[in-house]
Amino acid sequence: MTRVAIVTDSAADIDPEVADAAGVIVVPLIVSFGRDSYRAGVELSTEAFWERMVAPDAPFPTTAASSPGVFKDAFEAAFTGGAEAVVCITVGSKLSGTHKSAQVALELLPEREIHLVDSKSASMGEGLLVLLAAELAATGVPADGIARTIEVRADDILVVVCLDTLEYLKKGGRISGPQAAIGSLLGIKPIISVDDGVVDTVDKVRTRTKARARAIDFIMSDPVERLSVLHTISPDVDAFRAELIARAPGGIDPARVSTELVGSSVGPHLGPGAVGAAVLRKRAT
Repeated sequence: MTRVAIVTDSAADIDPEVADAAGVIVVPLIVSFGRDSYRAGVELSTEAFWERMVAPDAPFPTTAASSPGVFKDAFEAAFTGGAEAVVCITVGSKLSGTHKSAQVALELLPEREIHLVDSKSASMGEGLLVLLAAELAATGVPADGIARTIEVRADDILVVVCLDTLEYLKKGGRISGPQAAIGSLLGIKPIISVDDGVVDTVDKVRTRTKARARAIDFIMSDPVERLSVLHTISPDVDAFRAELIARAPGGIDPARVSTELVGSSVGPHLGPGAVGAAVLRKRAT
C-alpha cells in the first residue's frame, strides 16, 4: 500500500489535535504584531492571537507566507517518516504567496513524488479539503488519485462569513475611513464569501440579526456534504451553529459539524464577532 503524507499550511485553521490525529503536517505561516513575529500555531496559538488582536492599542497584525525552505523541510520530514509520496494542499494562490513557496520547494526535490493542489480557499474551506485528503490517504488511495480528487472538489467549496464590524476592514486597508464610518452609522454588516479563490462582498445588511439570517441563506443555498462553522470569538456562535444545522438541505449529522476559531491568516480582516461557515457542497449525481 502506498503511504501518502498530507501537508498543508496554517491558513487552513485545522485544530492541531485534529491535524495530529489525521496525520496532517501543518506548515506555519508567519504572523507579526509590529516587530514581534511568530509562527502561527507553533509560537502563537489561535487563542493567543485573538487575545493580542483585541488588546487595547495593539498594532494591526500582518501575515506572510512561510519560505520555500520551510516547506522543503516539511516534505523531507514526511519522507523521512516513511511516506512514499506527498500531497500538499495550500491556501488559495489568489489570496497568498504560500502556494508559490510550496511550488518552489517541490522543485527543489525533483526526485520525490510531490503533488501540489491549490485549495482556491482559506480557513476551513481549505481545511475541509485537507481532511478529505487525509481520509483518502488512510484508505490507500494513491497520491495522484488524491490530488485529482481534491482539485475537482475544490470547486465545491464555499466560505461565507458575516462581519460584525467594519473597523478591521478599515485597518487592513480594504475600505476607507469614511466608508467605515458611514457603514457603522447605518449599522451595516457585510457578508463576504470566498469562492473559486476570489473574495467578494455578496451582500450588505443592516442589523446583526438580519445579516446572520442572510448569511445562512447563502451558506445553505445548496445541499451540503461537509460543514464547518467559523467564528472570531463570537458569543453566539452556538446558536448560529444550531440554526445552520437545522437549515441544512436534506439534513446533516451534527456530530460531523466542527466549530473552528478563525486564525491569524484570515482573522485580521474579519475582526471579532464574525460568524460563518465553510461548506463542501454535494455534487450532483
